Amino acid sequence: MNRARKIAACCLVGGMVLTSTPLLTEASALSGVSTILSDKVVLEDSSLFAGVSGVVADYLTSSAEVNVHTVQAVAAQKDSEKAEEEKDVTEEQAAAEAAKVDAEDVSNLCVAKVEDFVYVRSKPNTDARVRGKLYKKNVAKILKVKGDWYKIQSGNLKGYVSADYVVVGNGEALKSAGTRYAKVTTETLRVRKKASTKSEVLGLVPQDEDIIVKAEKDGWVKVSVEEGKGWVSTDYVELHTEYTHGETVKEEKARLKKEEEERAAAEAAAQQAIANGVTSESSSSGSSSSGSSSSSGSGSTNTTAPSSSTGSSVASYACRFVGNPYRWGGTSLTNGADCSGFVMSVYAAFGISLPHSSSALRSVGRGVSTNEMQPGDIICYSGHVGIYIGGGSMVHASNPRTGIRITSNIHYRTILAVRRIF
Repeated sequence: MNRARKIAACCLVGGMVLTSTPLLTEASALSGVSTILSDKVVLEDSSLFAGVSGVVADYLTSSAEVNVHTVQAVAAQKDSEKAEEEKDVTEEQAAAEAAKVDAEDVSNLCVAKVEDFVYVRSKPNTDARVRGKLYKKNVAKILKVKGDWYKIQSGNLKGYVSADYVVVGNGEALKSAGTRYAKVTTETLRVRKKASTKSEVLGLVPQDEDIIVKAEKDGWVKVSVEEGKGWVSTDYVELHTEYTHGETVKEEKARLKKEEEERAAAEAAAQQAIANGVTSESSSSGSSSSGSSSSSGSGSTNTTAPSSSTGSSVASYACRFVGNPYRWGGTSLTNGADCSGFVMSVYAAFGISLPHSSSALRSVGRGVSTNEMQPGDIICYSGHVGIYIGGGSMVHASNPRTGIRITSNIHYRTILAVRRIF
């Protein structure tokens, strides 16, 4: 560097005359030269500086190379930043468009605001022919507005409904009307106390079950099962939201007819099973009772169905097994059953075939409200089922710790459905 401070140089590079009459007392002066040069030529070869002697040539070469790399890096950084900005703009636009679509979708949706149902008519007046019904919290798409009436479509039902009986464009109402489910896609799903694979297992859920989602975060969803609220990984479930829709007059008639036929068939099957003395299991199968009971102290092996096929008899029969063990995947009323296996086996004693799935049981028989419940009705929760026995109580295969027992408050969890077989 001392040598550089004493050198005066004159050279022609890239058509530019560089004269240095004063002494180059600071290395920063050379930095300015290299910057100028780098704007004019690509300085990659030291031979370009053949006319420049000594340290000046060395400095110009190395400085220029560094500067070219710096310029290239800065240009690349600018290109990258520009690309990121364009990407951000694109994503923002996409998000804005998506939000706009969502807003439009919500604005075109309505939720039935009724205690029971409202008629959907062929024309926008109360004298027009009834095409069907929208029930409480049914969701419909608005096709047209005509005065104080909306032309809607809900499922297969299309027609006019009075604006007084629906809530339009309300995201909260729509959210309340829908139910978010997680369908199990693995053979046995572990429900954990916390959103971590290292957390303690709270309970198990079989494949194809639909369990209600309470919250979602970072690849985990909070769900409700018999053992309580826990977390499951989204790697093993499919998430979906279900809405209910209205039904046409034809659909309503077909549903009522089917329900009546199923009820009559169930009644006949139960009577036949009783007449033949059919039992769900041999009374000699023995008992391996465990757990505690809130009504009887020990498990029962008496599996003979009672002499009546009414719902009360179903409830009475189910109570005989209080105190018997809970067993994951089991269907034995004496040696162990899980919640849906218990319900399935109780009804099997009456000649009724039901699915071994708590979510599938939500669609058997016919639905009734919680105010209309009668003994023998099946009470469906998220990931759990039981049999109503009256007085606000139910009998159910609860969990491995308590076994088959009676719970005195059916509203200890949110009831999803009540199904009646008889």
